[in-house]
Amino acid sequence: MALIWSAMIEDRFYMRDSQSHTQWSTSVILIVINTAVFALQLITQLIVNPPLGQLGPIESFFALNPKYWVGWIWQLGTFQFLHGDVLHLVLNGAMLYIFGRPVEIALGRTEFLKLYLISGALGGLLQVACSWVFPNHFGMLPVVGASVGVFALIAAFAGMNWETSITTLVAFIIPVTMRAKYLVLVLGILAGMGMLVPRSNVAHAAHLGGLLAGLAYIRFLIQADRTLFDSRRFRHVRPKRELVPARGGKRSFWQKPQSPPAGSDLPPGEFISREVDPILDKISAHGIQSLTDRERRILEAARAKMARR
Repeated sequence: MALIWSAMIEDRFYMRDSQSHTQWSTSVILIVINTAVFALQLITQLIVNPPLGQLGPIESFFALNPKYWVGWIWQLGTFQFLHGDVLHLVLNGAMLYIFGRPVEIALGRTEFLKLYLISGALGGLLQVACSWVFPNHFGMLPVVGASVGVFALIAAFAGMNWETSITTLVAFIIPVTMRAKYLVLVLGILAGMGMLVPRSNVAHAAHLGGLLAGLAYIRFLIQADRTLFDSRRFRHVRPKRELVPARGGKRSFWQKPQSPPAGSDLPPGEFISREVDPILDKISAHGIQSLTDRERRILEAARAKMARR
């Protein structure tokens, strides 16, 4: 994660933080929690002052330790909120913000949080399994960091935007632009190669597990259920057909009524409050995949109105 810094160069209107005017996004809340937990780590280490090379009291109980996690199952969740140093925290926080916001807007708060935490736990399990099977190679070091969930978010973003171009700064210096699917491939290769390094201080197996879990979550739980989700929960009522006069003396036929663009006769401010705000609330609660065709057209009309202001 320290080698690649990524930013999306396609600023689609539906990827912007639609809920920033009312509440913090879940991504920002996670960043705040991670920062607060890291501050608590530093404070407790300062008070307890453990011997050099030993874990502090928080890390001892809440880091994912391959030796003890079976009895302390909560470590599969808590290790994702601990960090080793300031740079570790800053990098994970930046990547969580960059990729978390669009994924959260697309999936909604609940699905986003489930994706993040479940994928992080599965990545941690893969790291523990590798430590058990190959203890001399992987070691039995405790695992900390939000990077497992961040890898899952990158994979989820790529799974929903396979062809989207992403700009990365390799080693924070060299800008490289690639499609999202290739970024996932590169990260997977780097994680796989890192797993070959004996007793690495980086949890490469956990990163690979998070990456695969994020892709699987989108493919098998989100995209595979899209038709069922759309048809049952937010069924778009098909407009009634009406009998209209035929052209050129031909007989009449049934045809969908043509409605004017949504809100075309409203001023921008009233249009936003009446038509757009309920749609943004729906995106916040259930994700952009829940929108009907009419609601998507309203958002396009809103963007056009705002561009003319």
